[in-house]
Amino acid sequence: MEVATQPLLEVEDLCVVIGRTPILHGAELTLEAGQLVAVVGPNGAGKSTLVRAAAGLQRRSSGTVRWSGSDVRKLRRRQLARMRAFVPQRGRVPDGISVRDAVLVGRSPHVAALARPTRADHAAVEQAIERSGVAAFAERRLPTLSGGELQRVQIAVALAQQAPVLMADEPTAHLDLGATVVIARLLRGLADDGLGVVLVAHDLALAAAIADRVVVVSRGRTVAAGRAEEVLHGERLAEVWAVDAELRRDSDGRAGLSVAWLQK
Repeated sequence: MEVATQPLLEVEDLCVVIGRTPILHGAELTLEAGQLVAVVGPNGAGKSTLVRAAAGLQRRSSGTVRWSGSDVRKLRRRQLARMRAFVPQRGRVPDGISVRDAVLVGRSPHVAALARPTRADHAAVEQAIERSGVAAFAERRLPTLSGGELQRVQIAVALAQQAPVLMADEPTAHLDLGATVVIARLLRGLADDGLGVVLVAHDLALAAAIADRVVVVSRGRTVAAGRAEEVLHGERLAEVWAVDAELRRDSDGRAGLSVAWLQK
């Protein structure tokens, strides 16, 4: 008899109002261990707000967010930091700090105030550096890195937290194709290693290629969730993105969008 496992993250009927503007009104999201969930939708749909609110970084107006069954409102900041790591769209790039020093910051939830990092903390840093593929430039200063290298460093910082969930808000934005592929393979590999991964993405082909489930957000609501082939069909692409397009996948698993670019 199989024992039901608690989802790592459950978001139900989430509503967020910023100022007097409603951003989300009925957003849903569920994440299991070893699963990569891509959150997609048009500009302004509320994708990033959904993920930030789920992460406890954005105040919500109503709705439920549970981390491993615990209401996010009952979790202290340090507790929450041990349950999820968040990779922002544009992280700070301080002058004079090396990659290794930046990754060590990820151990903050595990290091008591005024205490020095332990041998276990340094071991976690080295593991994160290796897993994210930044060992070759671990001694370089952050301002000397390319966009793709910086993004991998941000993921390394998140991995150093050793949280069971990694949330990445458009980590491939402004990256070239090669750097995007590196990040995509890294995130997919982390999910395959057992982490829960939430990815906010604009690139629907990327989401379809690497995600186990795709959550479609439109006008502040979750309008669909499931396998890419189930939710990114032509009718929904027309309804949500107002385009004539079709998701296609070849026999090798390569995913792409066929778009009627010049059709009136």
